Amino acid sequence: MKKQEPTLPFLKWPGGKRWASGLIVDVLRRRLRNTYYEPFLGGGSVFFALQPRLAVLSDINADLINTYCLVRDCPAELIRRLKHLTVEKATYDRLRASDPEGPIERAVRFLYLNRTAFGGIYRLNLAGQFNVPYGGGGRTPEVLWRKGLLASASRVLGEADIRHADFELVMELARRGDAVYCDPTYTVAHENNGFVRYNQRNFSWQDQERLACAARRAGERGAAVIISNAHHASIRRLYKGAKFQVLERYSSVSTDVSKRRQVRESLVVIGPDVV
Repeated sequence: MKKQEPTLPFLKWPGGKRWASGLIVDVLRRRLRNTYYEPFLGGGSVFFALQPRLAVLSDINADLINTYCLVRDCPAELIRRLKHLTVEKATYDRLRASDPEGPIERAVRFLYLNRTAFGGIYRLNLAGQFNVPYGGGGRTPEVLWRKGLLASASRVLGEADIRHADFELVMELARRGDAVYCDPTYTVAHENNGFVRYNQRNFSWQDQERLACAARRAGERGAAVIISNAHHASIRRLYKGAKFQVLERYSSVSTDVSKRRQVRESLVVIGPDVV
C-alpha cells in the first residue's frame, strides 16, 4: 500500500487508538491487499491513519454511523448548521435533551455534544439517553471547520462502505487478502473492570468469545485479523496460539497528569504472516 499523510479523526473518543495508530497501521499495511474492515469504528483513528483504498466501516452505535455517513456525504451542511449553535450550557442542555428525527439533525447534535461534552465522553444510560455533563472551558465544535477536520474526513471517507451492524456479521465478509482491525471494549473474564461500552449495554465476556471465534474463522479464510485488547491472562488464553504484541501508554482518564498510570494493552494478530 502507498503511504498516505494521516488524517486526524473528527471525533474525540475515549479508548481510541490515536496514540498507537502508527504501529497498528504498520502491522496492517504488511497484510492488507484488498479490503479493510473495521467493525468497532468509534473515532476511526486507525482508518484515518491507514486510508485504505477499499474499506467497510461499521459499528453497533446507530448515531455514530449516521454521523459518519453525513460527514462523508454533506460536510458543508453540517458545518453550516453547527456554526449557528452557540457554545453555552443552555444550548448544550437543550440539545442533550432533544431527540431529533432527521439524520442531519441527529448528526449535528452528535458532533456538537461530542465537542462540548465533559472530557469528550460519549456515554448513554440504560434508557439510551446521552448523560454526559457540559464540558465548558475551551471545548467547542469550531475545530471541526477551523482545522478542516470534517472536510478532510469527508474526502477520506468518500468511497467507504459505512454500515450499522454487529461486528460478527461484518467480519464474516473478510476473505484472503483482506485485513480486519478490531478495537472492542476491554471486558475480561470474571472481572468487572468498570469500562462501559459506548452504547446501552456492556461488551460482555460472551461478546469477547464471539469476537475470538469470528477472528479465527476469518483467519481460516485467509484474512488477517488484528485485535486491540486488554493485557490480561484471560485474553491470552482466549487467543491461545495467536501472535501477541504488548503496547504501553499512560492512561488519559484522569485530568491530573500526576495521577495517570501506565497501562499495558495487547495487540493480537491472527491469520497470514507478513507478505
